[in-house]
Amino acid sequence: MTKTISKVAKELGINIETVRFYERKELIEQPLKPEVGYRHYSEKTINRIRFIKRSQELGFTLAEVSNLLSLNDSPCSQVQELTEHKLSSVHQKIAYLQRLEKALQGLLNQCQNNDDEHCPIIDSLQS
Repeated sequence: MTKTISKVAKELGINIETVRFYERKELIEQPLKPEVGYRHYSEKTINRIRFIKRSQELGFTLAEVSNLLSLNDSPCSQVQELTEHKLSSVHQKIAYLQRLEKALQGLLNQCQNNDDEHCPIIDSLQS
């Protein structure tokens, strides 16, 4: 069963412009426009959009998603390598965010012990 772009967008909880953007980025094929009526998207294309959205939810960029799509018929080891790289990147981001959290908590602790004559956060940002 095929669907128009508006029905696809509604079903997947995305904007019509997102579908068009994926077409421009060549992540999905734009259906041929009939002489009369609207373009219709196949179930295969709808599933491909679902794949793109799920991949993005896992933190993959559109370039990485494009790579994953190209590896669809490749050995799992290639997909595994890409996923391991993404996981490593996530671990690095978590470590950075933990350092950031610790620094911000330290600044807040300084504020709580402050005499209100000056702000330790502003002081630390200026030095």
